[in-house]
Amino acid sequence: MPRRRIGFWYRFAAVLCKPPLVVLLKRDWRGMENIPAEGGFITAVNHNSHIDPFAYAHFQYNTGRVPRFLAKSGLFNKGFIGAAMRGTGQIPVYRESTDALSAFRAAIDAVERGECVAFYPEGTLTRDPDGWPMTGKTGAARVALQTKCPVIPVAQWGANELLPPYAKKPSLLPRKTHRVLAGPPVDLDRFYEREMTPELLKEATEVIMAAVTRQLEQIRGEKAPGTPYDPRRERIEQRRRTHTQRREERARGGRPTAREEGLGT
Repeated sequence: MPRRRIGFWYRFAAVLCKPPLVVLLKRDWRGMENIPAEGGFITAVNHNSHIDPFAYAHFQYNTGRVPRFLAKSGLFNKGFIGAAMRGTGQIPVYRESTDALSAFRAAIDAVERGECVAFYPEGTLTRDPDGWPMTGKTGAARVALQTKCPVIPVAQWGANELLPPYAKKPSLLPRKTHRVLAGPPVDLDRFYEREMTPELLKEATEVIMAAVTRQLEQIRGEKAPGTPYDPRRERIEQRRRTHTQRREERARGGRPTAREEGLGT
């Protein structure tokens, strides 16, 4: 299927966004040859800064295959921002939907029309203390297995040095370098023609996230932890530690504070 034209709104957004990005960030971009020239596909990208969607969009815009991001549906109703979101072909996600496949139907349709859909499989900024990709959610794998489209693993690093996760102020100097490495398509052949169970989607997601992590290892020149950071597991462990602490307090005859009992802030 032929590629979609970039269109007025995306070019307008590029006119607004590219100059400050060029000023703030040097560029070390590799792997553009792995971005398909034609047809629908997915990019799976790590997420480590509030500004990395703009930096990453700059990279992919320069390949001629602009990304369509999934975004909260409420953004599409906000005046100029909403007009830009609609005009650039971004994909609304209606979070009130209880049917995961319905929530990603627009992404499936976009891929089938020959678009690129960019996923942040982690679903949020990484909480890994060293900035490595966390465990992923299954949306990208679901769309990939439904459409059998190429999945391009992409790692980026540098926007997080300009604006670290959850930071309120950027670190402008010295000037940072935005590094991007797009890898070859992830091999998902063994998952096709199988029942799309939660276990299958989890396994396919792990394969996708491992590919993204390998790209980031190349960029950073170091090995990632053997086990990805899992926010759900960390919450469970935190509750376990809190429960153990309370039991030890009681065993010593001490009284836990209101904060420890969850009664204060």
